[in-house]
Amino acid sequence: MNAHLQPTGSAYFIAKETEIAEKHTLSVLVANEPGVLARVIGLFSGRGYNIESLTVSETEHEAHLSRITIVTRGTPHVLEQIKSQLERLVPVHRVVDLTVRAGSLGHDRPIEREVALVKVKGTGENRAETLRLADAFQAKVVDATVEHFILEITGKSSKIDQFVAVMKPLGLLEVCRTGIAAMNRGAQGM
Repeated sequence: MNAHLQPTGSAYFIAKETEIAEKHTLSVLVANEPGVLARVIGLFSGRGYNIESLTVSETEHEAHLSRITIVTRGTPHVLEQIKSQLERLVPVHRVVDLTVRAGSLGHDRPIEREVALVKVKGTGENRAETLRLADAFQAKVVDATVEHFILEITGKSSKIDQFVAVMKPLGLLEVCRTGIAAMNRGAQGM
């Protein structure tokens, strides 16, 4: 077997060549207890699945439940394996593929939003341009000195990517992103 055809240890390698990798957003309702997130992440890393975005927070305080939102990419076969394996984890109460559910509701994707904090130099002639572009992107100044700005921006990941790209030539110093939070339209819950 040629070196470039050898298995990589990733589940993506075993996918049928005719299947195309798709990006899906999964919502996982879990018991809010120590070690649960590590078990979920271990499921992904142990099988060679990649996580593109991961957010987690307690969403039902009284019931001690947390919601994990995972964005991953894989073939339909790999995505089914991921969902099936997640459902078998003991602290998992429910797994919903928000991308599939959005499609069944007649939408391309679920509603997805992300928050980012972006630190940019705030000196010289770029200071006014930074503020002008922040306003155009509806970013808020959350901290400012004579040397820098910290801007908060909320929106689709593509909007944040674009904002970061336009801030680079103005003196981008640092970016911190939350990861995607997502849910589907309509009156039905998860």
